[in-house]
Amino acid sequence: MSVRLPRIGDPHRYPVVGVDDHLPALPAEALTAAALRERFAASREWQPEFDGDGRVLVERKPIAASVLVPLIERDDGLHVLLTRRTDHLKDHAGQVSFPGGRAEADDADAIATALRETHEEVGLPREQPQVLGTLNPYTTVTSYVITPVVALVRPPFDLALDSFEVAEAFEVPLQFLMTPSHHRRHAADLAGVRRYFLSMPWQGIDAQGQPREYFIWGATAAMLRNLYSFLR
Repeated sequence: MSVRLPRIGDPHRYPVVGVDDHLPALPAEALTAAALRERFAASREWQPEFDGDGRVLVERKPIAASVLVPLIERDDGLHVLLTRRTDHLKDHAGQVSFPGGRAEADDADAIATALRETHEEVGLPREQPQVLGTLNPYTTVTSYVITPVVALVRPPFDLALDSFEVAEAFEVPLQFLMTPSHHRRHAADLAGVRRYFLSMPWQGIDAQGQPREYFIWGATAAMLRNLYSFLR
């Protein structure tokens, strides 16, 4: 049963209280396909900065889910494929997210969930991504326990978006996302509780060729920050 606790609505409303420009950007040589293969193959321990949104706002059992973090191998380096969810969805409408969703009973594991959901949402063939590994699970305010599955994707490929769930797909250079001077911290006071969240706004070009800001925030930004910590 859901409880009536406020969620962060429009994230633009909440002030920026800090920018993490004191942290180093990852160098280009750490963001190649070969470097990522080596890092995921290593057994070095690491501690994620964020294990969740900080508070679950619904009373229900945790729901297992997975997302794919698709790293597209372009001539100018790796790019992260992201989606913008449609505006009518019940949870996280209109937000920028990785392709993915909840686990089903016949999924072999978290990786199988991520590959299946990505195929269903954006049409990427399940055999196309080369899975490197997984990051620590992340728990959202809606009680989803999400396993990020990181994979390399080598073009060419054609996307076929599920128009019910996905408004558009776009790419952001991994170098931009792995530069903490682009990571902004926001504070939101809700029902007497102060919550913090990250944002990484990207000035991109939409499907019509027009400039557009893609506001990457919340769980998606936190999982990207965990990827930064893992690679660092």
